Formats: sequence, C-alpha cells, structure tokens
Amino acid sequence: MSRRQTRIDVQGMSCANCAATVTDALETLDGVAEVSVNVATDQARVTYDDDAVSLAEISTAIVDAGYTPVTETVRLGVAGMTCANCAATVTDALERTPGVVETSVNSATDEAQVTYLPGEATRDDLDAAVADAGYEPIRTDDETDGEDGREVARTEEIRKQRRLTLFGALLSAPLLFFLAERFLLGGALLPSTVFGVEFGWVEFLLATPVQLVLGWPFYRNAHRALVKNRSANMDVLIALGSSTAYLYSLVVLVGLLSSEGLYFDTAALILVFITLGNYLEARSKGQAGEALRELLEMEADTATLVEDGTEREVPLDEVEVGDRMRVRPGEQIPTDGVVVEGDSAVDESMVTGESVPVEKRSGDEVIGSTINENGVLVVEATRVGADTALQGIVRTVEEAQSRQPDIQRIADRISAYFVPAVILNALLWGTLWYLFPGTLSGVVAALPLWGLVGGGPAALPTFEFAVVVFASAVLIACPCALGLATPAATMVGTTIGAKNGVLFEGGDVLERARDVDTVVFDKTGTLTTGEMRLTDVVAVGDRPVADGGAATVDAERPSPRFDEDDVLRLAASAEHGSEHPLARAIVDGAAERDLPLAEATAFENVPGQGVRATVEWEPRDGERRVDDVLVGNRKLLRSYGVDPAPAAETMERLESEGKTAMLVGRLASDSSDGSLLGVVATADTIKEGAADAVAALRARGTEIHLLTGDNERTARAVAEQVGIDPERVRAEVLPEDKSDVVETIQRGGRQVMMVGDGVNDAPALAVASVGCALGSGTDVAIEAADVTLLRDDPRDVVKAIRIGEGTLAKIRQNLFWALGYNTAMIPLASLGLLQPVLAAGAMALSSVSVLANSLLFRRYVPDHDYRLLGRFR
Repeated sequence: MSRRQTRIDVQGMSCANCAATVTDALETLDGVAEVSVNVATDQARVTYDDDAVSLAEISTAIVDAGYTPVTETVRLGVAGMTCANCAATVTDALERTPGVVETSVNSATDEAQVTYLPGEATRDDLDAAVADAGYEPIRTDDETDGEDGREVARTEEIRKQRRLTLFGALLSAPLLFFLAERFLLGGALLPSTVFGVEFGWVEFLLATPVQLVLGWPFYRNAHRALVKNRSANMDVLIALGSSTAYLYSLVVLVGLLSSEGLYFDTAALILVFITLGNYLEARSKGQAGEALRELLEMEADTATLVEDGTEREVPLDEVEVGDRMRVRPGEQIPTDGVVVEGDSAVDESMVTGESVPVEKRSGDEVIGSTINENGVLVVEATRVGADTALQGIVRTVEEAQSRQPDIQRIADRISAYFVPAVILNALLWGTLWYLFPGTLSGVVAALPLWGLVGGGPAALPTFEFAVVVFASAVLIACPCALGLATPAATMVGTTIGAKNGVLFEGGDVLERARDVDTVVFDKTGTLTTGEMRLTDVVAVGDRPVADGGAATVDAERPSPRFDEDDVLRLAASAEHGSEHPLARAIVDGAAERDLPLAEATAFENVPGQGVRATVEWEPRDGERRVDDVLVGNRKLLRSYGVDPAPAAETMERLESEGKTAMLVGRLASDSSDGSLLGVVATADTIKEGAADAVAALRARGTEIHLLTGDNERTARAVAEQVGIDPERVRAEVLPEDKSDVVETIQRGGRQVMMVGDGVNDAPALAVASVGCALGSGTDVAIEAADVTLLRDDPRDVVKAIRIGEGTLAKIRQNLFWALGYNTAMIPLASLGLLQPVLAAGAMALSSVSVLANSLLFRRYVPDHDYRLLGRFR
C-alpha cells in the first residue's frame, strides 16, 4: 500500500451539512482511509491509497457531491519524446507527483497538459518530474526573440536532426557504395587491402564516427529508459540493432570470430536512415501545427488610439479595456470590442470561416484581428491580450489536441507491451536460426524473397546469419508510427475545426461526434432566430377600404371596411407602450411599412390576454377620431363584448402555420358596441440554413428530433418547414425536463448530439454524448457543451460531424498502416528475408508516412454535400 495525504480546496461549502456531504462522498471511495473537511477554511484533507484510488476519482467525487475542487491546468512543452512509450513515461512521472490530478501527454505536439492542486504542487514540481524522467521541460510562456519556447525548441530540434543527417550521410555514402557493389557485383571491384591495411578497417574508420555521433542520443536514451525508467522504448530497439551490427563486425575485424562478413555499412546506414526519419518527422510535426500558428500570426501588431480628438499609434500590448481605436479600411481590428462610430463590412472569415463580410454599425460587437473592409470604424476595446476571442480559440484548440480519442488508448496499450515483445521475438528467432538453420531454411527457401540476405545460412555462417536476423527483427518493429497515428490526425482535425468556426473541447469529442446517429435541436435560437417578426395582417373590419387598399379576406366574406394598413396602424399604436416581444414585432412591422403611429393613452396590459389602449388617430378620409383599441386573444375581445367569430377561420389558418395570431378590435367612443377590425400574426423566423442542415443530416442517415418549450402546433409547424418528422417533435417541454428527454433517447442505444444556445439547454448539453452550443448563445450553454459553433448557423452542426468523421477515418488509416506494417514486416525479418539496413529504412519510412498521411488531411473541406462523404467512411 502507498499511502498519501493531500489537501484540497473546495468551493461552494457554506455550512456543516456541506462538509458532511463532501465527507460522505469521499468516504464511500475504495482506498480512502481518512477524511477531514473544514467548512471554515474550505478545505478537505484526504488520506488515501494511491494504488486503489486516484486524485482524479477523488476530485470527481467532490464534483458529483455538488461542490468544486480548486485545480489549475497548465500546458508543458516536453522535448526529447520520440514515441508513445516516451509519452507513457512522462505521463507516469507526472502522475506520481503529489498533487497531480490528471495528465495527458501528446508526443505529436511535444506537450503535456496537467491538472493539479495548486496547494499541493507547483509548476516547478511538474518541470522536475519531467526532467527526472529524462526529458526536457520547456515553458511555453518563455519568450525567445518573440517566439514561444516550445517552438524555439522544435526549430532547434529540426536543425539538429538536419546537421546529424548530413554528417552521417557524408560518411556513409562510401559505405552505401560498398554495400551496393557487394550485392550487385559480388565484391569484384573493391580491393581486399588498401596500402597494406585490410579493407575492413576503411569501413571501420568511416562507420565509427557515425556510430559515436549519431548513435550517442539513442544509446543515452536507451540507457535512461532501461535503467532509470525501467521501460523499453524505440531507442532501445535502435540501439540494439545498430550496436549488434557494429560490435559483431568489430569482433570479426580484430580476429576474435572467424567470419568473412562485416556489417559496418549496415550499422552506419541504420543510424543515418533513422536520423533522416527523425528529421522528416520533426518537420512534419511543425507543419501539422502550422495553421494554428498562422492564425496567431494574424494578430495586429499596433492600434491607433483616439484620445481627446488626437490619434496615436501604440503597440497592441499597450491597449487597455475601454480604449477607443480608429480602424481604417483594409486594417485589422486590433482587439475585441464594440463599434461606437461608423458603418462598415468586416471580414470575419479567419475566425468564423464565413466568407461573406458582416455589416457592422454602432453597437455591434467586433472580433480582434478581423479585417475592416470599407468605412472607418471607431471601436471601444472590451477584451484585450489573452482574453480576446482569437486567443480563446487557440487555447481551446491546444487543449483539444492534448485530449486524445479513446482509440488512442488501444494504441498506447499495444505500445506498452510492444517493445519487450519485439526483443523477445528477435532473440527467439535469432536463437532458432543458430540452432536449426537447416530446418528453417528448408521451410522458407521456397519464398520468393529468399536471398535478400545472401542466400541465408547456405551463403553465410550460421552465427552471422542469426545476428542478421536478430538485428533485422529488432529494427523493423519500432512503434513510432503506432504512437503518432492518433495524435497527428487529432492535431490536424482540431485545427481544421478552428479554421471553419467549429471548436472541439478535445480529441475525444471528435470521436464521439463521428459516432452521432441522433441530433436533437432546440427550436428557439437554434433552428429559429428567436426574434419575432410580423408575418400577416388581415382586415375584417367596419369601414370602407380606401381606393388602392389591398385587404386580404376570404372570398365568401363581405369586403372589409378597414384595410390592412388601418388594422396594423391601430395595433402598433396600441402596442407601442409594451416591451413584449410580440408587441415589438408589430411596431417594427408598422415601421417597415412607413405607417405613422398615433398617440395612445390609458394603456392597460391584461396579463395572459393582451392590451387595451385609447388611440386618437386620423383615418385616410380625414375624420379625426378616438377609439379604444384591443389587441390580444379571443378571451380579451369577448370580455369587451367583441365577437371574434368572423376571424375564426383566419385565426385557425395562421395558428396551423405555427404563427402567433392576435385579434384587433375597437370600442368606438360614440358607441357601446365593440367591433372586430382584423388579425395580426407574428412568427419566430426560421434561420436561413436550418432546412439545409436538416436535409444534410437526413442524407447521412441521422435521426433528427425537435425539442422545445413552445406549444405543439407551433413546434410542428417549424418542424414541417425545416424537414423534421412531426413524430419526433417534443413540445411544451419544461427547461428542467430537457435533459430527461435526451437521456431517454440515449437509453435506447442512440448516440445523441444536443444542439442548443440558452441557459435552459445547459443540462441537456451536459448529458448528451456530444453537447453542441451556438457561439451566439449564453456563456452557460457554451461552458456545458463539447463543441462550440462560432457562427450562428445550424449548418455548422454538419461541419462538426463531418470533421469528426474525417479525423477518425484518418486515424484508422494511420493505425491500419502502422499495425499492418508491423504485422507484415516482423515475420519477414524473423524468417531472414530482410537485411538490417532495409529494415531500418522501412521503419523510418513508416513514421514519416503516417505523418504525411495526416498532413494531407489539412486540405480537407468539411462542406455540407454528403455526396462526398463516402471517401471518409
């Protein structure tokens, strides 16, 4: 048992019952020995067995109890990682550090994301853990010539690998010629001695510097892995294969072993090929994150501040919240803000992926680093520095790249056992070839590749051939490609999402998005704009229509005596004093028709029914009059003696279309009798891309549901307009019940993506397999979601799913080639069908090919045309 004690700061406790709740939650965990919770200090002290329970499980228990453990999350650059086993070693070192809650290490991005308890661990502790594991911690906030410390380290690594490759290639070029001459011409051109010295010493002199300079990093890392970390990684395999060929040749050269075979050329070329592969791999890693760096480089360098009528240009980091900045046509908007003067179109494509410029005027928000197309704007800064939208996007993508899909766990488990298995396999086959050369030769002699090693034991001494088999079997099986398959594709996929206005919270979300088979849309603000708009005006009143009027009535009904403009003008005048969304839609509708509003007095709001107001107005015939105007439902008009029956058919028709219909009536000042004037109707407008999004999802075979608190008739009308099956409409759902609906669907075996934008959608977003929030929605909804769509466009739901599909397809391609490569090549090497130098070249090529395949994914365009989807399935 490994017993530890930790102190956790807990937010949200307010009384002794809170402390008791946290205590009970922690004491139920297996492995927790003692718990002491102090509500006065907001702290919990926990003694636990870290072999039985982790800090992550303890933190989760506190969250499940309804409280918040105080943690911090940092990203560490880690130099020196070469494969998945390196990432596993760093992960173990960090997780053994007291106070560390959770760790995710990505060898493709050379970084670790660590969540820890700030009272128990420090950044220095994390750096020390990485260094103790044998790797170099790099502070991502260190600046060298204006560059991120991690980028500086990566650039230096590329330069170092290039120098080593050129050095090794220069000395190995003659050795490669010797090797080709021996294979093709049987050694007829080369002399046996040079100036009386055996020719083998020439090879020794060329190979030894390569062995010392290029081989040293592999030997050092192999020693560190075996002795310090008690694990075996890629460097162990390379060191074994190269040193076996070199030492065997040296033993033969000095006469300690009787053999004619020397493999100095093989030992040197192994290291050159693998170093070349490392160089290409380092370059590919840099290219994979290039798009994200380009996004950051788009930030403006300076801003033009406006102060007391004067202008001055300052560096961007001197801009503060509240400063006003002048932005001329063609310039970048320096930082997030709100327009206070001017009108212009702004190109926001770099952030949202939307190619059409967005019109901006006073009061509109703007995003930093976007381009002002035309017109001069004065913008007041609202967010600066690390708080800007662009910086937030970059942080989200970087965090997403550190969270890998579940499929990566399979690769990690394979890698953990892979290297020991390869070494055992190489020892087994080397021994079998030494003990039973004749038997094995008879079995494999008929294979077409037989002879690539010189004809096997028939042409080589038995021990020499056993050494060749051992070196080849070790070198061919390095797990680099397996370790890079998932993180490389995830890195590219999350960056594609950011460039197209789709932010994923983690690589695991990409995997879940790909598996979505059901999408549940909230209605208001998601498929509809959430803004009521006047749609219909129908007159059924009691005054002749003026010449040129265009009232809309049923054919069998007598001609109306009030025209549409009269009805709308009276309704808008009465509603002018109301702040209700329906009232604002009526007033705005009258303004669009340029109808002058009359003065209204004695305004009365009748809750749940409508409004009454006294309106003094002048009809077209010039008679000034005063009318008591009613605007509301049937119950309101009946209460004042107005019969709504003449408009019954019109009301039913409008309501069946999902519109909110309101009756307009009047109580004449000179009469006690009321009369019906007409009907006005409003509706929540369907978003432009809603029907396209539903059509694309249906083409994919996705089941689509509509979830809303609105009435059944309106919900079904919206569903019909966008193409959702009315049977899958859930209407009049209370906010607290939305999550229950999602959970019910998921219990049926469906993988649900919930799409919403409001506070009331947050619980449903949290329980769904994938929660998807529109960027125009509330902060609570965005916080609860796994995917954030920067544009207010439901079609981007399709983009999110497509990016997930494309990324997972690319991961599977990578894993197929990585596993397929090892599955095919290890048996060939074990059967003596590959030279060690060919095995080394093939191994290096496998890693480069996986990265190259991931880089090809950068050109992927997640459009909405599902006819193109087949190539990613």
